[in-house]
Amino acid sequence: MFKIGIIGVGNMGEAILKGLIEKAGINGPEIVITDINQVRVKDIIEKYNVAGADIRKVVNLSEIIFLAVKPKDIESTLEPVMDLFKENQILISVLAGVKIEKIKKLAEKPLIVRIMPNTPALIGEGVIGVSFEKNTEKKDYILSLLKTLGEVYEVKEELLDVITGLSGSGPAYVFNFIDALAQGGVKMGLSYDMALKIATQTVLGSAKLLKESGQHPAVLRDMVTSPAGTTIYGLHELEKKNFKDAVMSAVESATKRSKELS
Repeated sequence: MFKIGIIGVGNMGEAILKGLIEKAGINGPEIVITDINQVRVKDIIEKYNVAGADIRKVVNLSEIIFLAVKPKDIESTLEPVMDLFKENQILISVLAGVKIEKIKKLAEKPLIVRIMPNTPALIGEGVIGVSFEKNTEKKDYILSLLKTLGEVYEVKEELLDVITGLSGSGPAYVFNFIDALAQGGVKMGLSYDMALKIATQTVLGSAKLLKESGQHPAVLRDMVTSPAGTTIYGLHELEKKNFKDAVMSAVESATKRSKELS
């Protein structure tokens, strides 16, 4: 038996694999992977010293299985192996918008867990929303595995759509904001390379200060905002362009889309 099986080793599948090996203390040979892309499988095996097998062996021989394929491929992936799942297994789905109820129809026997990680999980700094089909004595162990990817938040399944809209899609909003900051620097005379480095560190440092200080964002904002100073003029421009409203609407729209997909 393998401790962990991973079906699908794209970016998120590899992030999970990397976290398990580097931070959860699971040895490469205790993990078995499979993917329709055999070149990718070969590369991952060589990179992490894990085992590779066809999907039937992965399902048949793994205690915990991470399902990290594209949501549209769930039926074609699980239907051929439905008969191989066992009562004592755990199936952890990374598929956005695919509800536990639907997964259960394709894998009746294992305990189903849904997670919604985001791309910073690739460096162990992600946000991972998690919902359990039901309570289990293995919950603490599963949560400890997920914490190798970043900060974990257990929520009711219906709130996973909100986590998708906020943290799942959130990195794209942040990257767009960083690029806009950098472009502003370019407009005012900096090279893009320098402006991007400054913008990136500004966002990184601000987020770290917010997290470590425990202060409300408004308190830290006001610390930067002097009467009649540069910052209040910049903030005024953002408010004139409905900055907060645009960001809140982005989270709302992404959440609604996640619900539509499910």
